Amino acid sequence: MLRFRPSQGAQFSPVVDNGVVVAAVPWARHAARRTRAFDDVAAWCAVEMSGSAAGRLLRCSWRVIGAIVARVAADLRAGADDLDGLRRIGIDEISYRRHHRYLLVVVDHGRKRLVHAVDGANKTTLRGFFDTLGPTRTAQLTHVSADGAPWLNAVVAEKAPQATLCADPFHVVRWATEALAEVRRRTWNDARHRGGQGRPATGEGKRLKDSRWALWKNPESLTDDEQASLAYIAATHPQLHRAWALKEGLRTVFRLNGEPAVAALTRWLRWA
Repeated sequence: MLRFRPSQGAQFSPVVDNGVVVAAVPWARHAARRTRAFDDVAAWCAVEMSGSAAGRLLRCSWRVIGAIVARVAADLRAGADDLDGLRRIGIDEISYRRHHRYLLVVVDHGRKRLVHAVDGANKTTLRGFFDTLGPTRTAQLTHVSADGAPWLNAVVAEKAPQATLCADPFHVVRWATEALAEVRRRTWNDARHRGGQGRPATGEGKRLKDSRWALWKNPESLTDDEQASLAYIAATHPQLHRAWALKEGLRTVFRLNGEPAVAALTRWLRWA
């Protein structure tokens, strides 16, 4: 309970319930045991760090931080609808509880904020989002970014056929990395078979097997040994090295913006 001593001339209307005086005050939210300023600071900390870290900093539990975030979010959203004005959205799923449960989340790329989150990532929950959005607001969507999951693409095509479906850079590069891994496995198998079926890997096969991280890591993060491994691949296995170069070229495309990015992607497509 908030305990206060009203200053002279303060305006409030107390309600007496079982001997307890309850009054609205301008410096605290309803049902809060802390001031509005403290709530705002705690909510800001929760955005910048984990709830546990914010709790240690402010000397309260992470459950208190969660309750404060809920109050501040409700206060900010009062009278506003996050689903109004959506044009470019991103849809994804995140796991929690040791990856046994999933949330479907929708973000507004224009305002850079989360606008929808619901338990369960499947066709039913995604259709529920579009039903909540309504046909008028759904028709205003111009772009939808997603991870390329077939079930997600199918629902977007069904509910918002006018929107351009975009793949986010993380998953595009991941697909290229998976293709690179397939080329590496094929090259390694060829080298292993040249040594005889069932025999231990040859020296060449072992070098290819150990080259996995050299091919996957960013060039700026390679150790001296990994750089030497990559140089060996460039000299002895041009097809595998070309697959690595294609992956790195695609990463370069996503570092650019605007027309340079379009030109770089066009060159990459011709090369690939």
